[in-house]
Amino acid sequence: MENVNIKINGMPLSVPKDATVLEACRLAGIQVPTLCYLKEINEIGACRICVVEVKGARTLVASCCAPVNEGMEVYTNTPKVLDSRKKTLQLILSTHKRACLSCVRSGNCELQKLCKDLGVEDESYYDGENVEYDIDDSAAHMYRDNSKCILCRRCVAACQMQKVGVIGPNDRGFESHIGCAFDLNLGDTSCISCGQCIVACPTGAIAEKDQTDLVWQALADPEKTVIVNTAPSIRATLGEAFGMPIGTNVEGKMVAALRRLGFDRVFDTDFSADLTIMEEAHEFLDRVKNGGKLPLITSCSPGWIKFCEHYYPEMIENLSSCKSPQQMFGAITKTWYAEKEGLDPKNIFVVSIMPCTAKKFEVGRDDQAAAGVPDVDVALTTRELARMIERAGLNFTLLPDEAFDNPLGESTGAGVIFGATGGVMEAALRTAVETLTGEALADVTFQEVRGTAGIKEATYHVAGMDINVAVASGTKNADELLKKVQSGEKQYHFIEIMGCPGGCVNGGGQPVQHASVRNNVDLKALRAKALYDADEAKAIRKSHDNPVIKEVYESYLGEPGSEKAHHILHTTYVKRGL
Repeated sequence: MENVNIKINGMPLSVPKDATVLEACRLAGIQVPTLCYLKEINEIGACRICVVEVKGARTLVASCCAPVNEGMEVYTNTPKVLDSRKKTLQLILSTHKRACLSCVRSGNCELQKLCKDLGVEDESYYDGENVEYDIDDSAAHMYRDNSKCILCRRCVAACQMQKVGVIGPNDRGFESHIGCAFDLNLGDTSCISCGQCIVACPTGAIAEKDQTDLVWQALADPEKTVIVNTAPSIRATLGEAFGMPIGTNVEGKMVAALRRLGFDRVFDTDFSADLTIMEEAHEFLDRVKNGGKLPLITSCSPGWIKFCEHYYPEMIENLSSCKSPQQMFGAITKTWYAEKEGLDPKNIFVVSIMPCTAKKFEVGRDDQAAAGVPDVDVALTTRELARMIERAGLNFTLLPDEAFDNPLGESTGAGVIFGATGGVMEAALRTAVETLTGEALADVTFQEVRGTAGIKEATYHVAGMDINVAVASGTKNADELLKKVQSGEKQYHFIEIMGCPGGCVNGGGQPVQHASVRNNVDLKALRAKALYDADEAKAIRKSHDNPVIKEVYESYLGEPGSEKAHHILHTTYVKRGL
Protein backbone atom coordinates (compact mmCIF):
# COMPACT_ATOMS: atom_id res chain seq x y z
CA MET A 1 0.00 0.00 0.00
CA GLU A 2 1.35 3.43 -0.95
CA ASN A 3 2.05 5.80 1.94
CA VAL A 4 2.40 9.57 2.30
CA ASN A 5 4.47 11.54 4.79
CA ILE A 6 2.68 13.93 7.10
CA LYS A 7 3.16 15.56 10.49
CA ILE A 8 0.70 15.49 13.36
CA ASN A 9 1.45 17.88 16.22
CA GLY A 10 4.99 18.13 14.89
CA MET A 11 5.53 14.37 14.82
CA PRO A 12 6.52 12.92 11.41
CA LEU A 13 4.43 9.95 10.27
CA SER A 14 4.05 7.73 7.24
CA VAL A 15 0.38 6.83 6.72
CA PRO A 16 -1.67 5.10 3.99
CA LYS A 17 -2.38 7.38 1.04
CA ASP A 18 -6.13 6.71 1.20
CA ALA A 19 -6.46 7.46 4.93
CA THR A 20 -8.47 10.32 6.36
CA VAL A 21 -6.89 12.75 8.80
CA LEU A 22 -8.94 11.13 11.57
CA GLU A 23 -7.60 7.67 10.71
CA ALA A 24 -4.05 9.03 10.53
CA CYS A 25 -4.44 10.57 13.98
CA ARG A 26 -5.62 7.26 15.40
CA LEU A 27 -2.66 5.48 13.83
CA ALA A 28 -0.52 7.99 15.72
CA GLY A 29 -2.26 7.13 18.98
CA ILE A 30 -4.26 10.37 19.08
CA GLN A 31 -7.99 10.10 19.70
CA VAL A 32 -9.63 13.06 18.01
CA PRO A 33 -13.15 13.38 19.48
CA THR A 34 -16.10 12.62 17.19
CA LEU A 35 -19.86 12.70 17.50
CA CYS A 36 -21.56 12.10 14.16
CA TYR A 37 -18.87 9.73 12.85
CA LEU A 38 -19.42 5.96 12.68
CA LYS A 39 -16.87 4.09 10.62
CA GLU A 40 -18.24 2.86 7.28
CA ILE A 41 -21.73 4.00 8.30
CA ASN A 42 -21.73 7.77 8.80
CA GLU A 43 -18.72 9.77 7.59
CA ILE A 44 -20.29 13.12 6.74
CA GLY A 45 -18.45 15.72 8.83
CA ALA A 46 -21.75 17.16 10.10
CA CYS A 47 -21.08 17.72 13.79
CA ARG A 48 -17.72 19.58 13.52
CA ILE A 49 -16.47 18.07 16.76
CA CYS A 50 -13.56 16.36 14.99
CA VAL A 51 -12.12 19.58 13.56
CA VAL A 52 -8.34 20.04 13.43
CA GLU A 53 -6.01 22.72 12.14
CA VAL A 54 -4.19 22.00 8.89
CA LYS A 55 -1.31 24.25 7.96
CA GLY A 56 -2.26 26.39 4.98
CA ALA A 57 -6.01 25.72 5.22
CA ARG A 58 -8.26 28.76 5.51
CA THR A 59 -10.60 27.17 8.07
CA LEU A 60 -10.63 24.29 10.52
CA VAL A 61 -10.97 20.91 8.81
CA ALA A 62 -13.37 18.07 9.67
CA SER A 63 -10.86 15.26 10.14
CA CYS A 64 -13.35 12.41 9.59
CA CYS A 65 -13.77 13.16 5.89
CA ALA A 66 -10.60 15.07 4.99
CA PRO A 67 -8.03 12.99 3.08
CA VAL A 68 -4.34 13.13 3.93
CA ASN A 69 -1.82 14.35 1.36
CA GLU A 70 1.94 14.47 1.06
CA GLY A 71 3.53 17.00 3.40
CA MET A 72 0.35 17.81 5.34
CA GLU A 73 0.86 19.27 8.81
CA VAL A 74 -1.99 18.68 11.28
CA TYR A 75 -2.58 20.13 14.74
CA THR A 76 -5.20 18.51 16.91
CA ASN A 77 -5.17 20.44 20.19
CA THR A 78 -4.44 24.10 19.50
CA PRO A 79 -6.41 26.78 21.40
CA LYS A 80 -8.36 27.51 18.21
CA VAL A 81 -9.35 23.85 17.84
CA LEU A 82 -10.29 23.39 21.49
CA ASP A 83 -12.32 26.60 21.53
CA SER A 84 -14.20 25.56 18.38
CA ARG A 85 -15.10 22.15 19.78
CA LYS A 86 -16.29 23.69 23.04
CA LYS A 87 -18.46 26.28 21.27
CA THR A 88 -19.95 23.57 19.06
CA LEU A 89 -20.93 21.58 22.12
CA GLN A 90 -22.46 24.66 23.76
CA LEU A 91 -24.50 25.29 20.61
CA ILE A 92 -25.69 21.68 20.59
CA LEU A 93 -26.68 21.98 24.25
CA SER A 94 -28.70 25.13 23.52
CA THR A 95 -31.42 23.02 21.88
CA HIS A 96 -30.84 19.81 23.83
CA LYS A 97 -33.16 18.68 26.61
CA ARG A 98 -30.74 18.42 29.52
CA ALA A 99 -32.62 15.88 31.63
CA CYS A 100 -29.47 13.90 32.14
CA LEU A 101 -30.20 12.51 35.61
CA SER A 102 -33.28 10.64 34.41
CA CYS A 103 -32.07 9.83 30.88
CA VAL A 104 -31.73 6.17 29.92
CA ARG A 105 -28.26 6.93 28.54
CA SER A 106 -26.95 8.81 31.57
CA GLY A 107 -23.39 7.63 32.18
CA ASN A 108 -23.21 6.14 28.70
CA CYS A 109 -23.93 9.23 26.61
CA GLU A 110 -21.36 10.40 24.09
CA LEU A 111 -22.53 14.02 24.32
CA GLN A 112 -22.29 13.94 28.10
CA LYS A 113 -18.77 12.51 27.98
CA LEU A 114 -17.59 15.05 25.41
CA CYS A 115 -18.87 17.94 27.51
CA LYS A 116 -16.96 16.60 30.50
CA ASP A 117 -13.79 15.88 28.51
CA LEU A 118 -13.76 19.28 26.79
CA GLY A 119 -14.57 21.30 29.90
CA VAL A 120 -18.05 22.58 29.01
CA GLU A 121 -19.19 24.07 32.31
CA ASP A 122 -21.85 26.57 31.19
CA GLU A 123 -24.49 24.35 29.58
CA SER A 124 -26.87 27.28 29.01
CA TYR A 125 -24.39 29.66 27.34
CA TYR A 126 -26.38 29.91 24.09
CA ASP A 127 -29.85 29.17 25.44
CA GLY A 128 -32.74 30.73 23.54
CA GLU A 129 -35.81 29.71 21.59
CA ASN A 130 -36.51 26.00 21.31
CA VAL A 131 -38.85 23.85 19.25
CA GLU A 132 -41.27 21.66 21.18
CA TYR A 133 -41.49 18.05 19.98
CA ASP A 134 -43.97 15.30 20.76
CA ILE A 135 -42.42 11.97 21.66
CA ASP A 136 -43.14 9.38 18.98
CA ASP A 137 -43.92 6.13 20.80
CA SER A 138 -46.14 4.69 18.07
CA ALA A 139 -43.87 1.73 17.29
CA ALA A 140 -44.04 -1.43 19.37
CA HIS A 141 -40.35 -1.46 20.19
CA MET A 142 -39.02 2.09 20.66
CA TYR A 143 -39.64 5.80 21.06
CA ARG A 144 -38.02 8.93 19.63
CA ASP A 145 -37.58 12.09 21.70
CA ASN A 146 -36.36 14.78 19.30
CA SER A 147 -35.76 17.19 22.18
CA LYS A 148 -32.65 15.09 22.87
CA CYS A 149 -31.64 14.71 19.22
CA ILE A 150 -28.40 16.41 18.11
CA LEU A 151 -28.97 15.90 14.35
CA CYS A 152 -25.87 13.75 13.97
CA ARG A 153 -27.78 11.58 11.46
CA ARG A 154 -26.23 8.36 12.71
CA CYS A 155 -29.70 6.83 13.07
CA VAL A 156 -30.53 7.86 9.50
CA ALA A 157 -27.35 6.22 8.21
CA ALA A 158 -28.05 3.03 10.19
CA CYS A 159 -31.56 2.84 8.75
CA GLN A 160 -30.22 3.34 5.24
CA MET A 161 -27.57 0.67 5.83
CA GLN A 162 -30.44 -1.69 6.57
CA LYS A 163 -32.02 -0.78 3.21
CA VAL A 164 -35.12 0.41 5.07
CA GLY A 165 -34.67 4.18 5.11
CA VAL A 166 -37.90 5.16 6.84
CA ILE A 167 -36.31 8.07 8.74
CA GLY A 168 -34.43 11.16 7.61
CA PRO A 169 -34.07 14.90 8.17
CA ASN A 170 -37.28 16.91 7.84
CA ASP A 171 -37.69 20.70 7.49
CA ARG A 172 -34.74 23.09 7.31
CA GLY A 173 -32.68 25.43 9.43
CA PHE A 174 -33.65 25.83 13.06
CA GLU A 175 -36.66 23.54 12.63
CA SER A 176 -34.66 20.62 11.18
CA HIS A 177 -35.51 17.35 12.89
CA ILE A 178 -35.29 13.62 12.28
CA GLY A 179 -38.53 11.89 11.44
CA CYS A 180 -40.43 9.89 8.85
CA ALA A 181 -41.62 11.13 5.47
CA PHE A 182 -44.52 13.59 5.82
CA ASP A 183 -43.89 13.38 9.59
CA LEU A 184 -45.74 10.08 9.79
CA ASN A 185 -45.53 8.20 13.05
CA LEU A 186 -42.87 5.50 12.97
CA GLY A 187 -45.50 2.86 13.72
CA ASP A 188 -47.27 3.77 10.46
CA THR A 189 -44.23 3.10 8.28
CA SER A 190 -42.43 -0.02 7.05
CA CYS A 191 -39.94 0.12 9.95
CA ILE A 192 -38.77 -3.43 10.69
CA SER A 193 -38.11 -2.81 14.42
CA CYS A 194 -34.46 -3.91 14.12
CA GLY A 195 -33.24 -1.22 16.54
CA GLN A 196 -30.01 -0.49 14.70
CA CYS A 197 -30.88 3.21 14.99
CA ILE A 198 -30.90 2.83 18.79
CA VAL A 199 -27.41 1.40 19.07
CA ALA A 200 -26.17 4.05 16.63
CA CYS A 201 -27.61 7.00 18.57
CA PRO A 202 -25.01 8.81 20.74
CA THR A 203 -27.62 10.26 23.14
CA GLY A 204 -30.97 9.29 24.66
CA ALA A 205 -33.00 10.54 21.71
CA ILE A 206 -33.94 6.98 20.73
CA ALA A 207 -34.43 4.05 23.09
CA GLU A 208 -36.35 0.82 23.40
CA LYS A 209 -39.66 0.89 25.24
CA ASP A 210 -38.74 -0.16 28.76
CA GLN A 211 -41.02 -2.94 30.01
CA THR A 212 -39.16 -3.81 33.19
CA ASP A 213 -42.01 -2.49 35.37
CA LEU A 214 -44.30 -5.16 33.90
CA VAL A 215 -41.76 -7.80 34.91
CA TRP A 216 -41.35 -6.38 38.42
CA GLN A 217 -45.14 -6.48 38.80
CA ALA A 218 -45.29 -10.11 37.69
CA LEU A 219 -42.47 -11.07 40.06
CA ALA A 220 -44.45 -9.54 42.92
CA ASP A 221 -47.67 -11.41 41.98
CA PRO A 222 -48.04 -14.60 44.09
CA GLU A 223 -50.48 -16.03 41.52
CA LYS A 224 -47.89 -15.97 38.74
CA THR A 225 -45.19 -18.50 37.93
CA VAL A 226 -42.63 -16.24 36.32
CA ILE A 227 -40.32 -18.04 33.91
CA VAL A 228 -37.37 -16.38 32.20
CA ASN A 229 -35.36 -17.58 29.22
CA THR A 230 -32.21 -16.02 27.81
CA ALA A 231 -31.26 -15.91 24.14
CA PRO A 232 -27.95 -17.49 23.05
CA SER A 233 -26.13 -14.19 22.52
CA ILE A 234 -26.99 -12.60 25.89
CA ARG A 235 -24.26 -14.56 27.67
CA ALA A 236 -21.71 -13.03 25.29
CA THR A 237 -22.82 -9.40 25.75
CA LEU A 238 -24.40 -8.81 29.16
CA GLY A 239 -21.02 -8.45 30.85
CA GLU A 240 -20.30 -5.34 28.78
CA ALA A 241 -23.02 -3.50 30.72
CA PHE A 242 -20.93 -4.04 33.85
CA GLY A 243 -17.54 -3.09 32.46
CA MET A 244 -16.37 -6.58 31.54
CA PRO A 245 -14.30 -7.16 28.38
CA ILE A 246 -16.17 -7.54 25.09
CA GLY A 247 -16.73 -11.22 24.35
CA THR A 248 -16.78 -12.39 27.98
CA ASN A 249 -19.12 -15.35 28.48
CA VAL A 250 -21.13 -14.53 31.62
CA GLU A 251 -23.65 -17.36 31.44
CA GLY A 252 -23.13 -18.48 35.04
CA LYS A 253 -23.36 -14.98 36.54
CA MET A 254 -26.38 -14.19 34.35
CA VAL A 255 -28.23 -17.22 35.71
CA ALA A 256 -27.28 -16.27 39.28
CA ALA A 257 -28.53 -12.71 38.73
CA LEU A 258 -31.86 -13.88 37.32
CA ARG A 259 -32.44 -16.14 40.33
CA ARG A 260 -31.72 -13.27 42.68
CA LEU A 261 -34.18 -11.08 40.81
CA GLY A 262 -36.85 -13.56 41.85
CA PHE A 263 -37.68 -15.58 38.73
CA ASP A 264 -39.30 -18.93 39.57
CA ARG A 265 -37.51 -20.77 36.76
CA VAL A 266 -34.38 -19.73 34.88
CA PHE A 267 -34.33 -21.48 31.51
CA ASP A 268 -32.31 -21.18 28.31
CA THR A 269 -33.62 -20.16 24.88
CA ASP A 270 -30.87 -22.43 23.54
CA PHE A 271 -33.27 -25.29 24.33
CA SER A 272 -35.90 -23.91 21.96
CA ALA A 273 -33.15 -23.16 19.42
CA ASP A 274 -32.56 -26.92 19.41
CA LEU A 275 -36.32 -27.40 19.06
CA THR A 276 -36.36 -24.96 16.14
CA ILE A 277 -33.67 -27.00 14.39
CA MET A 278 -35.71 -30.17 14.73
CA GLU A 279 -38.69 -28.54 13.05
CA GLU A 280 -36.76 -26.47 10.52
CA ALA A 281 -34.44 -29.28 9.43
CA HIS A 282 -37.48 -31.54 8.98
CA GLU A 283 -39.23 -28.83 6.99
CA PHE A 284 -36.18 -28.36 4.78
CA LEU A 285 -35.79 -32.07 4.08
CA ASP A 286 -39.52 -32.38 3.38
CA ARG A 287 -39.37 -29.57 0.81
CA VAL A 288 -36.28 -31.04 -0.85
CA LYS A 289 -37.73 -34.56 -1.08
CA ASN A 290 -41.31 -33.64 -1.96
CA GLY A 291 -40.90 -30.67 -4.27
CA GLY A 292 -41.77 -27.95 -1.79
CA LYS A 293 -41.08 -24.24 -2.24
CA LEU A 294 -37.34 -23.55 -2.37
CA PRO A 295 -35.18 -21.95 -1.25
CA LEU A 296 -36.36 -22.39 2.31
CA ILE A 297 -35.50 -19.26 4.29
CA THR A 298 -35.08 -19.26 8.07
CA SER A 299 -37.62 -17.51 10.29
CA CYS A 300 -35.70 -16.93 13.55
CA SER A 301 -35.17 -13.18 13.10
CA PRO A 302 -38.36 -11.11 13.49
CA GLY A 303 -36.68 -8.04 11.98
CA TRP A 304 -35.94 -10.03 8.83
CA ILE A 305 -39.46 -11.50 8.83
CA LYS A 306 -41.00 -8.02 8.95
CA PHE A 307 -38.60 -6.89 6.20
CA CYS A 308 -39.76 -9.79 4.05
CA GLU A 309 -43.42 -9.04 4.73
CA HIS A 310 -42.94 -5.38 3.73
CA TYR A 311 -40.39 -5.56 0.93
CA TYR A 312 -40.54 -9.14 -0.43
CA PRO A 313 -44.13 -10.28 0.18
CA GLU A 314 -43.91 -12.47 -2.93
CA MET A 315 -41.33 -14.61 -1.05
CA ILE A 316 -43.40 -15.28 2.06
CA GLU A 317 -43.99 -18.83 0.83
CA ASN A 318 -40.24 -19.38 1.02
CA LEU A 319 -40.17 -18.58 4.73
CA SER A 320 -39.97 -21.45 7.17
CA SER A 321 -43.25 -21.70 9.03
CA CYS A 322 -41.35 -22.38 12.27
CA LYS A 323 -41.83 -19.91 15.06
CA SER A 324 -38.67 -18.23 16.31
CA PRO A 325 -36.84 -19.80 19.27
CA GLN A 326 -38.35 -17.10 21.51
CA GLN A 327 -41.88 -17.98 20.52
CA MET A 328 -41.23 -21.73 20.49
CA PHE A 329 -39.95 -21.45 24.04
CA GLY A 330 -43.11 -19.73 25.20
CA ALA A 331 -45.30 -22.18 23.29
CA ILE A 332 -43.65 -25.32 24.66
CA THR A 333 -43.55 -23.81 28.17
CA LYS A 334 -47.27 -23.10 28.22
CA THR A 335 -48.19 -26.49 26.71
CA TRP A 336 -45.81 -29.39 27.42
CA TYR A 337 -44.11 -27.93 30.48
CA ALA A 338 -47.36 -26.58 31.95
CA GLU A 339 -48.97 -30.01 31.58
CA LYS A 340 -45.89 -31.73 33.01
CA GLU A 341 -45.80 -29.46 36.07
CA GLY A 342 -49.57 -29.14 36.56
CA LEU A 343 -49.56 -25.39 35.89
CA ASP A 344 -52.37 -23.31 34.38
CA PRO A 345 -50.95 -21.58 31.28
CA LYS A 346 -52.94 -18.47 32.22
CA ASN A 347 -50.83 -18.17 35.37
CA ILE A 348 -47.49 -18.64 33.63
CA PHE A 349 -45.71 -15.37 32.84
CA VAL A 350 -42.92 -15.91 30.30
CA VAL A 351 -40.16 -13.31 30.07
CA SER A 352 -37.59 -13.45 27.28
CA ILE A 353 -34.21 -11.74 27.49
CA MET A 354 -33.38 -10.90 23.90
CA PRO A 355 -30.67 -9.11 21.88
CA CYS A 356 -33.35 -7.77 19.61
CA THR A 357 -35.88 -4.93 19.81
CA ALA A 358 -37.94 -6.61 17.07
CA LYS A 359 -38.77 -9.31 19.62
CA LYS A 360 -41.03 -6.74 21.30
CA PHE A 361 -42.99 -6.51 18.06
CA GLU A 362 -42.96 -10.29 17.62
CA VAL A 363 -44.59 -10.89 21.01
CA GLY A 364 -47.73 -9.15 19.76
CA ARG A 365 -47.94 -10.86 16.37
CA ASP A 366 -51.02 -12.89 15.46
CA ASP A 367 -50.83 -16.70 15.55
CA GLN A 368 -48.45 -16.73 18.53
CA ALA A 369 -50.71 -18.26 21.20
CA ALA A 370 -50.41 -22.05 21.19
CA ALA A 371 -52.12 -22.48 24.56
CA GLY A 372 -54.80 -19.86 23.96
CA VAL A 373 -52.73 -17.20 25.71
CA PRO A 374 -49.70 -15.30 24.33
CA ASP A 375 -46.70 -17.59 23.98
CA VAL A 376 -44.47 -14.88 25.48
CA ASP A 377 -45.65 -12.11 27.78
CA VAL A 378 -42.70 -9.70 27.74
CA ALA A 379 -39.50 -9.49 25.72
CA LEU A 380 -36.73 -7.49 27.39
CA THR A 381 -33.51 -6.37 25.76
CA THR A 382 -30.07 -7.04 27.20
CA ARG A 383 -30.02 -3.39 28.27
CA GLU A 384 -33.30 -3.73 30.18
CA LEU A 385 -32.00 -6.77 32.05
CA ALA A 386 -28.86 -4.84 32.99
CA ARG A 387 -31.03 -2.05 34.40
CA MET A 388 -33.02 -4.58 36.45
CA ILE A 389 -29.80 -5.99 37.88
CA GLU A 390 -28.60 -2.50 38.77
CA ARG A 391 -31.94 -1.55 40.33
CA ALA A 392 -31.87 -4.67 42.47
CA GLY A 393 -28.43 -3.70 43.79
CA LEU A 394 -26.73 -6.86 42.55
CA ASN A 395 -22.96 -6.70 42.15
CA PHE A 396 -22.89 -8.61 38.89
CA THR A 397 -19.14 -9.18 38.64
CA LEU A 398 -19.04 -10.75 42.13
CA LEU A 399 -21.92 -13.18 41.59
CA PRO A 400 -21.13 -16.92 41.58
CA ASP A 401 -21.55 -19.01 38.44
CA GLU A 402 -24.75 -21.03 38.52
CA ALA A 403 -26.45 -23.41 36.08
CA PHE A 404 -29.80 -23.16 34.30
CA ASP A 405 -32.79 -25.00 35.73
CA ASN A 406 -34.01 -28.23 34.16
CA PRO A 407 -35.57 -29.39 31.95
CA LEU A 408 -35.79 -26.34 29.65
CA GLY A 409 -32.25 -25.32 30.49
CA GLU A 410 -30.79 -28.31 28.67
CA SER A 411 -29.23 -27.39 25.33
CA THR A 412 -26.53 -28.28 22.84
CA GLY A 413 -23.71 -26.45 21.10
CA ALA A 414 -25.95 -26.12 18.06
CA GLY A 415 -28.35 -24.02 20.10
CA VAL A 416 -25.75 -21.60 21.43
CA ILE A 417 -24.34 -20.63 18.01
CA PHE A 418 -27.76 -19.33 16.93
CA GLY A 419 -26.60 -15.92 18.16
CA ALA A 420 -23.98 -15.53 15.41
CA THR A 421 -24.58 -15.09 11.71
CA GLY A 422 -24.35 -18.53 10.09
CA GLY A 423 -25.15 -20.25 13.37
CA VAL A 424 -28.68 -21.28 12.47
CA MET A 425 -27.47 -22.64 9.14
CA GLU A 426 -24.66 -24.61 10.77
CA ALA A 427 -26.94 -26.01 13.45
CA ALA A 428 -29.49 -27.06 10.82
CA LEU A 429 -26.81 -28.68 8.67
CA ARG A 430 -25.56 -30.75 11.61
CA THR A 431 -28.99 -32.32 11.92
CA ALA A 432 -29.99 -32.37 8.24
CA VAL A 433 -26.77 -34.04 7.07
CA GLU A 434 -26.92 -36.77 9.70
CA THR A 435 -30.59 -37.36 8.89
CA LEU A 436 -29.91 -37.64 5.15
CA THR A 437 -26.84 -39.85 5.43
CA GLY A 438 -27.77 -41.86 8.51
CA GLU A 439 -24.18 -41.46 9.65
CA ALA A 440 -22.61 -39.47 12.48
CA LEU A 441 -20.61 -36.45 11.40
CA ALA A 442 -16.88 -36.80 11.98
CA ASP A 443 -16.65 -33.01 12.22
CA VAL A 444 -19.72 -30.98 13.21
CA THR A 445 -18.28 -27.62 12.15
CA PHE A 446 -19.23 -26.00 8.85
CA GLN A 447 -16.57 -23.33 8.52
CA GLU A 448 -17.84 -21.95 5.23
CA VAL A 449 -20.90 -20.37 6.87
CA ARG A 450 -18.95 -18.88 9.78
CA GLY A 451 -17.49 -15.38 9.97
CA THR A 452 -18.90 -11.86 9.91
CA ALA A 453 -19.06 -11.35 6.13
CA GLY A 454 -22.42 -9.92 5.07
CA ILE A 455 -23.07 -12.73 2.58
CA LYS A 456 -21.63 -16.26 2.65
CA GLU A 457 -22.41 -19.21 0.42
CA ALA A 458 -21.39 -22.85 0.18
CA THR A 459 -22.25 -26.10 -1.55
CA TYR A 460 -22.28 -29.39 0.34
CA HIS A 461 -22.45 -32.80 -1.34
CA VAL A 462 -24.76 -34.88 0.85
CA ALA A 463 -26.30 -38.27 0.15
CA GLY A 464 -25.74 -37.99 -3.58
CA MET A 465 -27.04 -34.44 -3.98
CA ASP A 466 -25.51 -30.97 -3.97
CA ILE A 467 -27.10 -28.66 -1.41
CA ASN A 468 -26.52 -24.97 -2.08
CA VAL A 469 -26.79 -22.73 0.97
CA ALA A 470 -26.38 -19.01 1.63
CA VAL A 471 -26.20 -16.85 4.73
CA ALA A 472 -26.92 -13.11 4.91
CA SER A 473 -26.91 -10.75 7.87
CA GLY A 474 -28.29 -7.25 7.79
CA THR A 475 -31.31 -6.59 5.62
CA LYS A 476 -29.23 -4.66 3.07
CA ASN A 477 -27.32 -7.87 2.38
CA ALA A 478 -30.57 -9.83 2.45
CA ASP A 479 -31.95 -7.49 -0.21
CA GLU A 480 -28.87 -8.00 -2.39
CA LEU A 481 -29.07 -11.77 -2.03
CA LEU A 482 -32.79 -12.03 -2.72
CA LYS A 483 -32.52 -9.91 -5.86
CA LYS A 484 -30.02 -12.44 -7.22
CA VAL A 485 -32.33 -15.30 -6.31
CA GLN A 486 -35.30 -13.65 -8.02
CA SER A 487 -33.30 -12.89 -11.16
CA GLY A 488 -32.12 -16.48 -11.39
CA GLU A 489 -28.48 -15.48 -10.99
CA LYS A 490 -28.26 -17.62 -7.83
CA GLN A 491 -29.94 -20.90 -6.97
CA TYR A 492 -30.03 -22.05 -3.37
CA HIS A 493 -31.85 -24.73 -1.43
CA PHE A 494 -31.56 -23.15 2.02
CA ILE A 495 -30.93 -19.54 3.13
CA GLU A 496 -30.32 -18.15 6.58
CA ILE A 497 -31.08 -14.46 7.09
CA MET A 498 -30.52 -12.42 10.23
CA GLY A 499 -31.95 -8.91 10.37
CA CYS A 500 -28.92 -7.33 12.06
CA PRO A 501 -25.37 -7.15 10.64
CA GLY A 502 -23.40 -9.98 12.23
CA GLY A 503 -26.51 -11.59 13.64
CA CYS A 504 -27.98 -11.42 17.14
CA VAL A 505 -24.64 -10.59 18.78
CA ASN A 506 -25.03 -7.19 17.10
CA GLY A 507 -28.74 -6.84 17.73
CA GLY A 508 -30.54 -3.58 18.39
CA GLY A 509 -31.11 -4.54 22.02
CA GLN A 510 -27.49 -5.18 22.91
CA PRO A 511 -25.32 -2.95 25.16
CA VAL A 512 -24.49 0.34 23.46
CA GLN A 513 -20.77 0.77 22.96
CA HIS A 514 -19.19 4.21 22.59
CA ALA A 515 -18.40 5.12 18.99
CA SER A 516 -14.68 5.14 19.79
CA VAL A 517 -15.00 1.42 20.58
CA ARG A 518 -17.24 0.62 17.60
CA ASN A 519 -14.85 2.39 15.25
CA ASN A 520 -11.81 0.45 16.42
CA VAL A 521 -13.02 -3.01 17.48
CA ASP A 522 -14.91 -5.74 15.63
CA LEU A 523 -17.74 -6.17 18.13
CA LYS A 524 -19.43 -8.82 16.03
CA ALA A 525 -16.37 -11.07 15.85
CA LEU A 526 -15.47 -10.79 19.53
CA ARG A 527 -19.00 -11.52 20.68
CA ALA A 528 -19.44 -14.40 18.21
CA LYS A 529 -16.20 -16.01 19.36
CA ALA A 530 -17.68 -16.41 22.84
CA LEU A 531 -20.54 -18.43 21.34
CA TYR A 532 -18.33 -20.66 19.20
CA ASP A 533 -16.11 -21.30 22.23
CA ALA A 534 -19.21 -22.28 24.22
CA ASP A 535 -20.24 -24.63 21.42
CA GLU A 536 -16.86 -26.37 21.47
CA ALA A 537 -17.08 -26.77 25.25
CA LYS A 538 -20.45 -28.54 25.07
CA ALA A 539 -20.59 -32.29 25.51
CA ILE A 540 -23.51 -32.46 23.05
CA ARG A 541 -23.27 -30.35 19.89
CA LYS A 542 -26.19 -31.51 17.74
CA SER A 543 -29.80 -30.54 18.40
CA HIS A 544 -31.23 -33.98 17.73
CA ASP A 545 -29.02 -35.44 20.47
CA ASN A 546 -30.52 -33.21 23.18
CA PRO A 547 -32.12 -35.69 25.64
CA VAL A 548 -34.92 -33.32 26.65
CA ILE A 549 -35.75 -32.64 23.01
CA LYS A 550 -36.07 -36.39 22.53
CA GLU A 551 -38.35 -36.60 25.57
CA VAL A 552 -40.59 -33.79 24.30
CA TYR A 553 -41.11 -35.56 20.99
CA GLU A 554 -41.50 -39.05 22.46
CA SER A 555 -43.94 -38.02 25.18
CA TYR A 556 -45.82 -35.13 23.62
CA LEU A 557 -45.22 -33.96 20.05
CA GLY A 558 -44.77 -37.31 18.34
CA GLU A 559 -42.24 -36.39 15.70
CA PRO A 560 -40.92 -33.28 13.95
CA GLY A 561 -43.51 -31.88 11.58
CA SER A 562 -46.41 -33.71 13.22
CA GLU A 563 -49.87 -32.13 13.32
CA LYS A 564 -49.41 -31.34 17.02
CA ALA A 565 -45.97 -29.86 16.42
CA HIS A 566 -47.41 -27.67 13.67
CA HIS A 567 -50.19 -26.41 15.92
CA ILE A 568 -47.79 -25.47 18.73
CA LEU A 569 -44.51 -24.59 17.01
CA HIS A 570 -45.42 -23.13 13.62
CA THR A 571 -46.97 -19.86 12.53
CA THR A 572 -48.14 -17.78 9.56
CA TYR A 573 -47.13 -14.47 7.94
CA VAL A 574 -48.86 -11.50 6.34
CA LYS A 575 -48.19 -9.31 3.34
CA ARG A 576 -47.65 -5.74 4.51
CA GLY A 577 -47.66 -2.50 2.56
CA LEU A 578 -44.76 -0.08 2.22
